[in-house]
Amino acid sequence: MIQHRLSLSQIEEAAKKIDATFSNSPQYLSEPLSKLFGCQIILKVETINPIRCFKGRGAHYLISKSKEKKFICASAGNFGQAMAYACREANKKLIVYASTKANVLKVERMKELGAEVILIGEDFDTAKNKARLVAEETKIRFVEDGLDIETLAGAATIGVEIINQFKNLDAILIPLGNGALLNGVGRVFKEKSLQTKVIAVQAKGAPAMIESWQTKKMITHPSIKTIADGIGVRIPIAQALEDMKDLVDDGVLVSEDSILEAIKLIHTHSGLVVEPSGAVGIAALLENKNRFQNKTMATILCGGNLTEEQMRNWL
Repeated sequence: MIQHRLSLSQIEEAAKKIDATFSNSPQYLSEPLSKLFGCQIILKVETINPIRCFKGRGAHYLISKSKEKKFICASAGNFGQAMAYACREANKKLIVYASTKANVLKVERMKELGAEVILIGEDFDTAKNKARLVAEETKIRFVEDGLDIETLAGAATIGVEIINQFKNLDAILIPLGNGALLNGVGRVFKEKSLQTKVIAVQAKGAPAMIESWQTKKMITHPSIKTIADGIGVRIPIAQALEDMKDLVDDGVLVSEDSILEAIKLIHTHSGLVVEPSGAVGIAALLENKNRFQNKTMATILCGGNLTEEQMRNWL
């Protein structure tokens, strides 16, 4: 049994508290993709819910446990939507800080769900720094995806659902942003499915988390360049790196071309609309076909928020 700040009892509690809107999402063997890649590919689909991503799990769990009436967070778009949805359900207020370059669809959805959205800075990490400062000054609770334990516990329920149905996975490819998804799901697999390799996937244009994990020291970048905005981290969360230590077996960086091809393959063979961050697992398969031949693989399609323009251009 590994020592970790996320306990199995917290994951069990999260599974009971999370809104049924987000839990027990579809998961199945994709025969067309399996045939294409020469391995068994299990898809865990986290895009078929009101915010089209997995983050509703952790946000709902966090808000259900919180006595505060007002929150501040930073988001590239999906976590902000999740928090806005959960706060609206609980009649609580939310301020979201996002980059001036944030996905316009995600920004509008955050506003439609009742959040006050403040656009500032050139990237997510700049917006997050400002959000943290404002939270300190105003004494409003700052919620940080990947740091607050509830975000990990909510994501971990995805791992529980996968393992309950698929017992003999060789590996699971998990998109890595701030770490909530990877550390939540990885925690479950390292406890309940030791034979499964946990593989983190990032874009080559935003590699800070994997580089930091590989070198065992904090690696930051002055800027990032990737279409996978949902996992576009420039400055890693130190605690998230600590959480990764005993959970991750390998890290893979994928190109923008592979991400775009993966989006198209998922749409063509599964009829699903997936954003770049949600497609990186399939991109990793594209770039490592020989490595995963005849293996049983799973990946999490963690988000599906594309603008109309992105759909026209990418699908």
